[in-house]
Amino acid sequence: MRIWVDGDACPMVIKEMLFRAADRRKVQVTLVANQSVRVPRSDFIDTLLVPSGMNVADRRIVELVSPGDLVVTADVPLASDVVARGAQALDPRGTLYSDANVGERLAVRNLFDGFRGEGRVMRGPANFNEQDKRAFANQLDRWLGKYVPPPPPDPDAKALDPQAPDPKA
Repeated sequence: MRIWVDGDACPMVIKEMLFRAADRRKVQVTLVANQSVRVPRSDFIDTLLVPSGMNVADRRIVELVSPGDLVVTADVPLASDVVARGAQALDPRGTLYSDANVGERLAVRNLFDGFRGEGRVMRGPANFNEQDKRAFANQLDRWLGKYVPPPPPDPDAKALDPQAPDPKA
């Protein structure tokens, strides 16, 4: 089980949430980007640098994703591709894409893309806000709870907290 991140456009606040989740739940998080991305030192966080170019990072994610993985992306066509491969996709605004909804989301995205091309729609999405951040955190917690087993208790935890119950008892 792995979390892939479309790293070029992912908001930093979302990356930070993912970094904390990686260490807390001991799940591998890989940021895929066409430019260097700073990440904290961790056995559970890494980056994959791809060449510059249109959709190069997206194509690499699709090549590497496995069924059951999670991909964090705002790119609906990428979400559709990874769902077709048996993974799930989570938008930084908190929308979880699955077989049940990704087709409709892709159709709406394509419709608005056509409108923008014709000059009929001039604005993009609203600014990222606290509600988006909470929605993402909630969906991530649900996904982790469903697909990533909690790490085993640390046998040395008793030494750090004398009030903690003895895991060997």
